Amino acid sequence: MNILITGVGGPTPRSFAIALKKYASFKNLRLIATDINPLSMGLYQHDLFDVSYVVPRATASDYWEVIQNIVDKEHITMAVILPELEVMEWSKRNETEGVPCNVLLPSSTMASFLVDKAKMTEILDPLGLVPPSVSFDRDLEDISVVFDTLGDDFWVRSSSGTSGLGSLHIDSQAALRNWIQINPGVTHFLASTFLTGRNLACKLLYWEGKLVRSACAERVNYIMAKVAPSGITGNTSFGRLLNEPKLVEVATQAMDKMFAYTGSDKHGFYTVDFKEDSLGKPYITEVNVRHVAFTQCFAAGGANFAADTVQLLSDPDAFDMDYRMYEFEEGLIFLRDVDSLPVIMREGELLG
Repeated sequence: MNILITGVGGPTPRSFAIALKKYASFKNLRLIATDINPLSMGLYQHDLFDVSYVVPRATASDYWEVIQNIVDKEHITMAVILPELEVMEWSKRNETEGVPCNVLLPSSTMASFLVDKAKMTEILDPLGLVPPSVSFDRDLEDISVVFDTLGDDFWVRSSSGTSGLGSLHIDSQAALRNWIQINPGVTHFLASTFLTGRNLACKLLYWEGKLVRSACAERVNYIMAKVAPSGITGNTSFGRLLNEPKLVEVATQAMDKMFAYTGSDKHGFYTVDFKEDSLGKPYITEVNVRHVAFTQCFAAGGANFAADTVQLLSDPDAFDMDYRMYEFEEGLIFLRDVDSLPVIMREGELLG
């Protein structure tokens, strides 16, 4: 199989490749890498990728011509599209002119909807699945309306994007005004009640109308957390692999609502992020339309969603479509750092 993996300058595509190369047993597997930046490290990781290409941005006029040439030259079997912008462009193309190879994608409507965290929050609010929130533009003159609704202790972030873009714990009007000023690239913000409980993720793999696989984890600490005022960088350094079917139930309830709202088929891979309140009730903070950076940690623990994706795209008839929530050994954790494979171990084995 010749598999195209896009955006290899980011940690998630490289994590996906590691899950295939280190934790799966495919034979004759060739991974072809692309990225828009010639300095992207993944383009030169020859232990992961057999061939690499620099490509235009997904919105460029010559993007599809370049991609088609790569697909033809490398005899691409399937593509794994991971940067959010490319997911949206491939989804649109898939529904209009068609894409040049097999790919697992959400509908373009669902992809666009989930990028807008404020809209997602609005739709899920009647179900009680999201924290109390207020969306506002950066030019809002009277920011006191945010405090009137949420009090003096809340979390603010960009209403679109990932990796905690524009996020900070706010405790005063001065802090919010300053944060708006030093984030000129953020035009629309989402403020939500500050939640003090666990930071959880639920992975959901859908195929042609059916949920086929799921798994859960907890994000505890982040790589290079000190460089971000919020302490969140999008890359987990320490996390726990969990067995929480109730979390899956909440995640699928939310997904059912959003599939219905967007008129989308239940298809694609999604990461539903939660934050718990002080009583342990989980609230959804965002939903990613793709894998995330610790995909390889799930694979190392026995939940190889990368391998599942490849199997579904290559031979869906041979895939066991009976629903399965991946279960892990109790107390299983993962440790990650830059440029290293993850360590999977029991939490009780930590030193000190």
